[in-house]
Amino acid sequence: MKYVLFLFVGVFLASCAVSVPLTDGLRNEFGLDNEQEMAKVQFSTSATIILERSKQSGNQGTTADGTLVQNSSEEYDRITIPIGKDCIFESFDGENIVVRFEPGVGNTLSFGKRQGQSSGKYYLLADWTKKEGGEVEYGNNVYYATTSSGTAYLQVKKKKLKRTKRKDHVVKGMKV
Repeated sequence: MKYVLFLFVGVFLASCAVSVPLTDGLRNEFGLDNEQEMAKVQFSTSATIILERSKQSGNQGTTADGTLVQNSSEEYDRITIPIGKDCIFESFDGENIVVRFEPGVGNTLSFGKRQGQSSGKYYLLADWTKKEGGEVEYGNNVYYATTSSGTAYLQVKKKKLKRTKRKDHVVKGMKV
């Protein structure tokens, strides 16, 4: 009985799909060169992506009795896209891939290859020259991706299926 359980677990694990980075080699292997083929693929992220923005406002004045008043408010907005979160293909932007994580206007992020990298992975694209983090547009608002978000790249699930057909025949032999 123990061996049957091990056999079942082994067959189950062998049939599971593994997450692999989306690369040019993978795109060429599976013919993912047009929007119709890319739309059939389920994508996910390799790392957590955190987008943040803050808005500050305030004013100064005096009250009727001559007291100085300073009023300020700060509003924080944070979007977290957890590791492995599913997303769908939206469009191509030149050599870059635009994906959507949720419905809504502008709720997309771009991923592209980095200059000088031979891996060919599609990483989160942002303007990393800002001190706040990588500047991206999401939901028609400007957000700043945390530095750890810069390690996120697109993944796909890949499964290998191999069918083997075996036909056994035991010969009976012949007598004179």
